[in-house]
Amino acid sequence: MYKVTFKFENSEDVIVFAALGENLLEVARKTNVAIDAPCNGNAACGKCKVRLLGGELDSKKTHHITDEEYAGGWRLACCSKICADVEIMVPDIASAYKSRMKVADLSSPDEIKIFDDLKKQVAEAGITLKNDMKIVSLKMSEPTLDDTMPDNERFTRALRAETGVNVIRISYTALNKLAFVLRESHFDIQVVLRETEKDLFVYDVFEKEKNVIVGGMAVDIGTTTVSAIIIDMLTGEILAKGSAGNGQIRYGADVINRIIESGKPGGREKLQKAIIDETINPLVDTMCRQAHLDHEQIYRLCIASNTTMNHLLLGVFADPVRMEPFVPSFFKTNSVFAYNIGIKVNQDAHIIFAPNIGSYVGGDITAGAFVSMVWNKPEFSLFIDLGTNGEIVFGNSDFMFSCACSAGPAFEGGDISCGMRATDGAIEACTIDEETMEPAYSVVGDPGTKPVGICGSGIIDIIAELFRCKIISPKGKFIREGKRVRHDEHGMGSYVIAFQEEAGSVKDVEITEVDIDSFIRAKGAIFSAIRTMLSYCDFDVSMIEHVYVAGGIGSGINMQNAIRIGMFPDVPLELYEYIGNSSLVGAYAMLYSTESEQKVYEIAQNMTYIELSNINAYMDEFVGACFLPHTDSALFPSIV
Repeated sequence: MYKVTFKFENSEDVIVFAALGENLLEVARKTNVAIDAPCNGNAACGKCKVRLLGGELDSKKTHHITDEEYAGGWRLACCSKICADVEIMVPDIASAYKSRMKVADLSSPDEIKIFDDLKKQVAEAGITLKNDMKIVSLKMSEPTLDDTMPDNERFTRALRAETGVNVIRISYTALNKLAFVLRESHFDIQVVLRETEKDLFVYDVFEKEKNVIVGGMAVDIGTTTVSAIIIDMLTGEILAKGSAGNGQIRYGADVINRIIESGKPGGREKLQKAIIDETINPLVDTMCRQAHLDHEQIYRLCIASNTTMNHLLLGVFADPVRMEPFVPSFFKTNSVFAYNIGIKVNQDAHIIFAPNIGSYVGGDITAGAFVSMVWNKPEFSLFIDLGTNGEIVFGNSDFMFSCACSAGPAFEGGDISCGMRATDGAIEACTIDEETMEPAYSVVGDPGTKPVGICGSGIIDIIAELFRCKIISPKGKFIREGKRVRHDEHGMGSYVIAFQEEAGSVKDVEITEVDIDSFIRAKGAIFSAIRTMLSYCDFDVSMIEHVYVAGGIGSGINMQNAIRIGMFPDVPLELYEYIGNSSLVGAYAMLYSTESEQKVYEIAQNMTYIELSNINAYMDEFVGACFLPHTDSALFPSIV
């Protein structure tokens, strides 16, 4: 056995022991050391770069590492085997998906405006904003030698008298606390319960003086990023908001790689542990501290995620999702509780799932479509959710069609050499001087935060600006020279946005021709999916009356730049509206409002899913869209 020491820029060393010939990436995974591997360790992405500080590694050189980098100790973890004691530096960018948990400042109006706007729109649509959770005050006579009725019967009789509901069920949590709480409060208590016309379920009991909050949690599980909020179920107030990288990403950036990994021995358990123990539960811890709330006071959850993420969260066999005829284990389920899967909230908390409608159109889209209000408007609207998969809905109050395309993780920073999520240190917007080719950019985080990488909105801006300034050709190749444009020994071009001395990382922040090519394919998938679906519905781009764009790719998207690179249709800018993380907002609506929950189920039932792989024209559309902005320039008349 050999000693392997993992070193980090901002945390303590991790020391483990590994056998001769063990793969370094697998050693890291087993030890819970976060190293990004979007390609699931097949040496395709080059994101698992680590630095050899001491000792030896049996490591082959790949095209992702230059001769200079190799001489400086840089290696790909997935291509390295243990052959001696070794010290490894894991750079910040390699573990950014895990190390940058973000908790929102709820004093910022921007953080809560979208939720307030939704509540207003939902109310205008005639949907009631209330649920079946409540707090009931209850006072009982104390037992005596002449009145020895058991606590649960005394409690149940008092509840029946107070509520008029005959069928009462008491959770184990409440039963376990009942005797103590009754006597501490002299039988004058508060009860947290769910009340329906048929029955009443008791979640918890508290002393009369206790400040009780009935908490709920909404979670958007994205393939790359997980976002969540904790709310007061009685008022709808947001108590905490946070986000983190999906811990599953080290098993692959896309759903196919993760499904394949989950099919290996112990795979389902590993994927489930990565999302629950390494991602959701730490978020619960952090947000509960922010909200000054005990975990046990979260009594309901709502999950909005794609079909694969739902399966992996529950530990359900997911292989049928990716195999013809693409039949998942479930589209919707109403039978899961926190104790079933180990989420650290009240163990009797019911988990609501936004319903899926296809193998690749999930609850994140049905929840997002609800938020867009496409279903409640007469105009023909397009709803686009940008993530690892690009999902699209088209329709109005009379009909809705949906489809999905595999855009890859580029919109959330994956498949990009310096790509990252929209967390502190990410370049989220950029302009370039046409004459000097010098960039000006903004970075996520406090003023003065140095750039570490580039998030999705920043990548869109950079490529659009490089194209506008004629620094790159329509094929994405560099055609101008300057101090920020350089070529490696293979002739591969790149543009440096921030040199190492300007950046907050151990290397330059740049975008390469490989990155640009990856992004062109991703944007091509989006545009070709839009065109194919519109054609399938016998519509064309000119008939679009509104475009809603969603996705947590940055603080917002420069729509003009998205059009310039051929990602979105060339329609007037005033038709576009960025609505943020609509999946999370939709989960909030389902959590807080029972009528909203039912409406999302109705939307899913009435939405028609189109399988693009069954439409021959889609591939032709895709090939034409893999160009800046498109091989058919007539589709983008405003781009000059």
